[in-house]
Amino acid sequence: MKAVVPEEILINAIAANLDGLKHVAVGASSPIPGAAALLARSRSQGRMRVSILGSEDNNFFSDGGKEIFDVAGQGRMDAFFLSGAQIDGKANVNLVSVGEYQQPKARFPGSFGSGYLYFVVPRVILFRLEHTPRTLVEEVDFISAPGFSDANVYRPGGPHKLITDRCLFDVDKKRKCFRLESIHPGHSVDEIHEQTGFKFDLPEGEIPETSTPNTDILSIIRGEVASEISEIYPAFAARVFGVNSTV
Repeated sequence: MKAVVPEEILINAIAANLDGLKHVAVGASSPIPGAAALLARSRSQGRMRVSILGSEDNNFFSDGGKEIFDVAGQGRMDAFFLSGAQIDGKANVNLVSVGEYQQPKARFPGSFGSGYLYFVVPRVILFRLEHTPRTLVEEVDFISAPGFSDANVYRPGGPHKLITDRCLFDVDKKRKCFRLESIHPGHSVDEIHEQTGFKFDLPEGEIPETSTPNTDILSIIRGEVASEISEIYPAFAARVFGVNSTV
């Protein structure tokens, strides 16, 4: 069997945070979260529903992307994924611009309702493949979606984890900060400190290494999950798994 690749470690780590949920939704441009949701569904033996935006095979919405917001507002979505040009130590997400707002260095498409979903989806997993001081900053330049709210604000949703290409962070909701949960194979604590623009807590004792999927899980990832994700992300499936699209 070929060696485990980084994408498979991320898929396995994300899926572990979805086990036991009823409905997981995945937005656009999210092949790794999408594959993780499909893995979690496979392990649920069909009890979990997965909605992947843009998919024909794994999308029960009949009214386009806007239906995601209706389902989330009704409390029928257990988990969703958010990313951003910047994410800071308070779990704020920036999807709008970098630099001064009136004269930005870079402008992005917009927030896409992230502020709303961040408030109503109970388990929001932040996901960023580029783990550098440029993307994980001390304070975002623009808040598209706030990580935390005041105690008098009704908010059933919020951040659950932050996973990057280097490590997995847990969220301390009382202290309103991140705590390093595990480090992916091949990386180190010193590297995480060096490449992270915000301060974060460390667990007591030795920091564990992020689990590598075992043979049974790899078989699922490289089999049914790879085949299903190729329907919407054929280039990703071909590059990571060597699987051609089923469409």
